[in-house]
Amino acid sequence: MSIPARLDRTVGLSRTADGDLVPSAATRARLRATDQDPVIAWVATVAVTLLAAFLRLWDLGRPKAFLFDETYYAKDAWSLLHNGYAQNYVDKANDQILAGHTSGLWNGTPEMVVHPELGKWLIALGESVFGMTPFGWRIASAIVGSLMVLVMIRLARRVTRSTLLGVVAGLLMCFDGLQLVLSRLALLDVFVAFFVLCAVSCMVADRDWVRARMARVVPTGSQLGPPSWGPLLLWRPWRLATGICWGLAVGTKWSALYPLAAFGLLMWVWDAGARRSFGVRRALLKSAIVDALPALAYVVLVPLLVYVATWTGWLLHADVYEKSLSNTQYGPYWGSYLAHDAHGFFPELWQSLRSLWHYHHDVYAFHTGFLNTSTHVYQSDPWGWLVLNRPVGVDAQLDIAPGDQGCAAAAGSTCLRQVLLLGNPVVWWFGTLAALWAVVAWVARRDWRYGLVTVGIATTWLPWLRYDDRPIFSYYAVTILPFVVLGATLLLGELLGRHDASALRRKVGAGLVGGVLVAVMLAFAWFWPIWTDQLVTNREWLERMWFKRWI
Repeated sequence: MSIPARLDRTVGLSRTADGDLVPSAATRARLRATDQDPVIAWVATVAVTLLAAFLRLWDLGRPKAFLFDETYYAKDAWSLLHNGYAQNYVDKANDQILAGHTSGLWNGTPEMVVHPELGKWLIALGESVFGMTPFGWRIASAIVGSLMVLVMIRLARRVTRSTLLGVVAGLLMCFDGLQLVLSRLALLDVFVAFFVLCAVSCMVADRDWVRARMARVVPTGSQLGPPSWGPLLLWRPWRLATGICWGLAVGTKWSALYPLAAFGLLMWVWDAGARRSFGVRRALLKSAIVDALPALAYVVLVPLLVYVATWTGWLLHADVYEKSLSNTQYGPYWGSYLAHDAHGFFPELWQSLRSLWHYHHDVYAFHTGFLNTSTHVYQSDPWGWLVLNRPVGVDAQLDIAPGDQGCAAAAGSTCLRQVLLLGNPVVWWFGTLAALWAVVAWVARRDWRYGLVTVGIATTWLPWLRYDDRPIFSYYAVTILPFVVLGATLLLGELLGRHDASALRRKVGAGLVGGVLVAVMLAFAWFWPIWTDQLVTNREWLERMWFKRWI
């Protein structure tokens, strides 16, 4: 059967490997914009998100203690809330706070914080509502961790065009131990992972938005002429949202700069691919002018403005830092601020921005210099993060005697409680296999979805390899998790098979996918006690320590 001339003008291959006719770019863009089951999709999304919220909020105030780096971030947040900037605390402030005494805690000197302020401001929001208590300083993490599941579902659904696979992705994240525990702690990493995930989700939405706009210009079944550049799309609402999210991510931790840079380049490649699919010749070069240059405002200027805005508290109190740091090892510029103080709104603003720049210089020197000679019992080599080489013990209460706290250990043994930052082995090990498949599929199939997974994992993981000579921890990998989950979801989709596959093929695929999900949930139930500070006997604890390096 001959192909109609009008449809034969599609760019690239005219038939798929299965012999199906390839629709035009305009037709594909319109199909991409349709939503067949919005009500069912949102009901499922909300249901899984509520499940995640229940698991993360349950008994959130226990242990009643500062766990790991909560002693820095929770107290910095409380100081930001009351002073506008982070102050140093008096001796034994932790004991006073846990006893319910929250006044007279500061000594009046500014603390040289080594991470941006946004994550601590989010922690402060919880403290402002629920007080300076473990529940108060952890509630923001629990909410954001739950919202991560929601965004993960919507991203996976948009990428796969399947509500079922979107829900699968949400369940994989919901039942991951690393994400669960970080959602129950006042640390910064769950916030940066959330904002990176939001930024990438907005990028994918922008990709669809661009193609839908181009489809309006190009008639169905046709393409643009060779001299054409395609439509000029300066206003990109989803790209603006992307820039805001990147600014918030970097405003939580600088590590978000690596995926920001890589995904910025990937957006250019996507734009060029969109124009090429509609018939634009030399699309990469043309897109560099009409897409990439305007994108600098969205992915450079907007994130920079948002980032600086997250330092508002510091900027309003820059003079305090100038006075304090003038007598430290940092400088020599700090002393010059005291000798030539600025007066007037704009001179003071300029001086505060210069002070912030120099402060960043000092913080960078701290990260790259002072930490190189430090060690920590739970530090780990990032090469092994994807296979869970070294978890982080956040808290442990050992030697609980039989009968105490309900301990039912046998004679001669004891019980313990532990909070361990350890991922769900099924999620991470299957996700690692999926990541390897994603590289192959991206190269062999030129499937942009696998490129999203590959670039995401590479830019949130590989940069840490250059810092393996300083204390870094496996829980930083929570930023990698969304891309591991997305890769696992795509592979599960491959196992499930196409909707028009034979009944036997679909049954086998459904069995495999169901088996993986059951294994994920069984592993979640198995490790739940050591993720949430439950009472276990020493034997029960050892049964969960599958490797010596987990101890």
